Amino acid sequence: MDANHAEHPPTAPKAQPTGHAIVDRQGPVTIITLHYPKRRNALSMALRASLIAALQGAHDSPDCRVIILTGSEGNFCSGGDISSFEGITPAGGRARMRQVQPVVRLIAQSEKPVIAAVEGHAAGAGICIASDCDIVVAADDAKFTCSFNKIGLFPDLGGLWSIPARVGVGTARKLMLTGRTIDGQAAYRCGLADELCPSGKALEVAIEMAREIAARAPLSNAMIKSALLQFPLGLEEVMNMEANNQGLLYATEDFQEGKNAFLEKRPPEFKGR
Repeated sequence: MDANHAEHPPTAPKAQPTGHAIVDRQGPVTIITLHYPKRRNALSMALRASLIAALQGAHDSPDCRVIILTGSEGNFCSGGDISSFEGITPAGGRARMRQVQPVVRLIAQSEKPVIAAVEGHAAGAGICIASDCDIVVAADDAKFTCSFNKIGLFPDLGGLWSIPARVGVGTARKLMLTGRTIDGQAAYRCGLADELCPSGKALEVAIEMAREIAARAPLSNAMIKSALLQFPLGLEEVMNMEANNQGLLYATEDFQEGKNAFLEKRPPEFKGR
């Protein structure tokens, strides 16, 4: 492993009784773990701030090519921390949402692919965060629930954008209005999850996939992600995008390396330039 892709021990901010994000850098892959196990990794205010900082750090790191988002001790995320919901005014509620929305932008708008590794519960904001990711790896017994209306609230953290994009409006409507819990197998069948694995293996499978993606050309990955974020697109828009992006990529060092590696029958070594 080269110096640019050295592994680092997991790091975390000073432990918080109300949760924090743990960052584990494994070469070009950064694993961010939501850690508030006594509440199934509910998004407390402390965990929100820590998660934003962790995502921003991965986004800014030149060594990181793929991000994995997961949860600790057998659960992904159980949603908002309901114990902190007392006495919120309309203005306070809006401010609370604005404070956490950078999580969605850092996942969806980052040039780096983000993979969710889901075990256990992904409920409320948890199902939304998972759906915001580019790829969702789910354990077959994971539990996905979009149950905002059970406590009189509205879907948040980008769920009204990402869930219909994954499963279609009809299925999104059913999930959001009934608040039913579906397991990983049902999530895979309807498109909420992209990869299914045995219980306890989601992170392992996500790491394997992340390493596969990290071995591809980073500039190509970034352009593909950006293009898909803009869908649906018309045919002419796609044709223009193809011409512009392909024109730029032909001039990159990575294209020359990819072409030479193909002709020489060896693995490419991409530099992201």
